[in-house]
Amino acid sequence: MRLSHLPRLVRTLRHLRPGQALCQLRHVLRPGVAQKSAAGPLEWGGETATVYFAPAPRHAFGDGHRVELLSREVVFGKSVDWDHETEGPLWAFHLHQFDWLRSAAASPGRRVELMLDWILRHRRGVGWSPHPTSLRILSWGKLLLEEGALEASPGQRERIVASLADQAETLAANLETRLQANHLLSNLLGVVFAGMLLRGPAADRWLGLSARFRRELALQIGADGSHQERSPMYHALLLENLLDLLSLCRAAHERAPAGLEEDLAERAAAMRGALEVWMHPDGEIALFGDSAFGIAQPPAQLYAYADALGVSARKPATPGWLSDAGFVRLEAGDFSLLASLSGPQPAHQPGHAHSDALAFELCIGAQRIVTDTGVAEYLPGPLRDLSRATRAHATLEVAGHDQCETWAAHRIGGRPRVDVEGIGVPAAAVATCAGWSTPGSVHRRRFDVSEGAVEIHDELLGRACAVLISLPLAPGLQPELRSTDSGPEARIPLPGGRALRIALPASARWRVETEKYFPEFGSVVSRAVLRGQDDAFERGCTRFEVESDA
Repeated sequence: MRLSHLPRLVRTLRHLRPGQALCQLRHVLRPGVAQKSAAGPLEWGGETATVYFAPAPRHAFGDGHRVELLSREVVFGKSVDWDHETEGPLWAFHLHQFDWLRSAAASPGRRVELMLDWILRHRRGVGWSPHPTSLRILSWGKLLLEEGALEASPGQRERIVASLADQAETLAANLETRLQANHLLSNLLGVVFAGMLLRGPAADRWLGLSARFRRELALQIGADGSHQERSPMYHALLLENLLDLLSLCRAAHERAPAGLEEDLAERAAAMRGALEVWMHPDGEIALFGDSAFGIAQPPAQLYAYADALGVSARKPATPGWLSDAGFVRLEAGDFSLLASLSGPQPAHQPGHAHSDALAFELCIGAQRIVTDTGVAEYLPGPLRDLSRATRAHATLEVAGHDQCETWAAHRIGGRPRVDVEGIGVPAAAVATCAGWSTPGSVHRRRFDVSEGAVEIHDELLGRACAVLISLPLAPGLQPELRSTDSGPEARIPLPGGRALRIALPASARWRVETEKYFPEFGSVVSRAVLRGQDDAFERGCTRFEVESDA
């Protein structure tokens, strides 16, 4: 490490929880995961016909030697290369999570072949990392529980169950306390899920972690129902996993630790309510933070799953305002706006956070207009840097600096100071942001939404300096810049013979740029971005108004 990077490292490490830094150091010195065998006799105790799970996710899989994950297809030879690393660590994680094996394209016999092949040929390696192990326990458990999903002899089924036990034992001994957040929550959920599936001393020990799981659940899911990492995608993934464990508890009620079933139902109801805030009228999630389409189940599928389990949405105390996450939904007429009014969270693990304070997404009906950028990959490099940069979000870049000191793929050193001044759901919200390296120049933004227009009022408090205003648009929208007597504006044709007029701050020099958009992992799409440059910005207003296309 360069000496010049030491201050950045200090700014990063100072936010870690007690003991977390020690766990990080231990991981660096001893990165491997030692496989453990479950001690004592274990028996399969899972139910079959009484357990309901959501359908398989949308990953494509050919019943042969083709696996498509994260928009990238890999064709293997005679057998799957479980050590395949060419597509990066995230692709490998998804390969070893095995959720793709639930696809209808895989026959019951082929599923058994692949599970046994993994058991035989992948005794160590990335597949034994805690996170994919957590989610593989759920995937294999679902296949074992779903009637007709596997075509296995008694001996084959016994080998799969024995491996599942070893995976749970290994996971219980390697909880990701160094990372925490969704990784630790998934670890604990996976271990408890295995404890519900099996019977025996080891399984009872895994169920003993349910108290710790419930404590972690209370820490990570806010009173508003949002997951602490502020990613709609990870929130949706965790909601499905909670419903999975709830479904199993309902099927094997006598096995569930006291209070677990009730706690899961309560948290899932709150998370469903928060997801409704994070969902746009087109039925998909917002793309704030590390979020992309095609990873989590679509909201409609999650709602159907929750309905089947009797879990109704519990809305936040102030509908439309996720006070813990710092997101607000403002709506009037055809307009719906979702704004980010917080900095990176949680402080000890902001790995999925972006420089998106005071950024927003805007829809007119089901048409997305202003969009966030999404995420293409987790590998360090230009695409990862762009997705996290301030200019990739609909907010202000002050003095040429990002709000956050992002580095590597998931690290953040300096963080902005973000304060909410007022919430007037469903019509208005006001907040401020002082970037980590520009604390003397505070961006203040007010959102006003009415049936006739949306207005974004920006001003710079304190030291005047240059700003870059970004309005990233949905793919397919073609803005036309023009000058009028009242100032610069952009005009965008809309379906149905209408047009969107965007009145822009007059003090800035405006241009239309072509920028990258990452709606799915592995997908790079071009879209237009309205950019305004002002060398000494003081204040300005952006107004969105729909008019007839005369």
